[in-house]
Order: sequence, then structure tokens, then C-alpha cells
Amino acid sequence: MAKEWAKRFYNGKRWIRCRDAYIQERILIDGGMCEECHKNLGYIVHHEIILSPENINDPDVSLNHDHLKYVCKECHDQYEGHGVGHGKVRPLCIFDEDGQPISLRECDRTPPVPEKGKTGAGDRPPR
Repeated sequence: MAKEWAKRFYNGKRWIRCRDAYIQERILIDGGMCEECHKNLGYIVHHEIILSPENINDPDVSLNHDHLKYVCKECHDQYEGHGVGHGKVRPLCIFDEDGQPISLRECDRTPPVPEKGKTGAGDRPPR
């Protein structure tokens, strides 16, 4: 999802025309295949120069076909700052046989209560 400062650009006519023209160019070149993996169809036009509030209004950066790539979603999500968790996302819970969630977060785990007469620390007697 676009950052708040970029939404106006991505919804603007200049970007939409540029993006559409770039996709049409790629379709003529190779049928619109992903420029990274060359296995999947392209899905999104990626800016090779990361856009910032300082350069987004510079057409030599934001609208220049030389700085764009048509890539599949899987490849796009591997770029730094794109995709959820950058491939490092782990589930927050699993479900038991009754369909009840079981948290996998450390902060939700309660330490086991030691049995009476045991310390829980290797069964050493308290000092």
C-alpha cells in the first residue's frame, strides 16, 4: 500500500498513463513476463529508485521507464520495504483440534507453574 504522501502521485493521471504505457511496452517485448524471475506474468510496475517525498515529483525519477520494472507479486514482495514482513512473517497463532487459537507469541506464554515442592529451576532447593 502506498504511503500517505505518495497516494496523490499513484492516483494521478501522469503515473497511470506512464504505468500503462510501460506495461504495454513490456507486453510487446516479452508478453509481459516478470523482469526478475521470467517465470510469472508481471503484476506491478516497480520503481527501481525508491520514491521519497523529495523525489516523487521529479519525472526523471518517478516517470522514467529506465527506472521501472514490471514484476510479479512474488518478486515484488522480495524487494526491501515491500510485501508483508519481507518473507520473515510467522503466524501469531495455531489452532487446536477444537479450532481454538493457541498463541505463538512469547509475550502470551505463561511460565509453567512448578509443582509443589519443586522450584522449576532444575529442581534445586531454594537458597
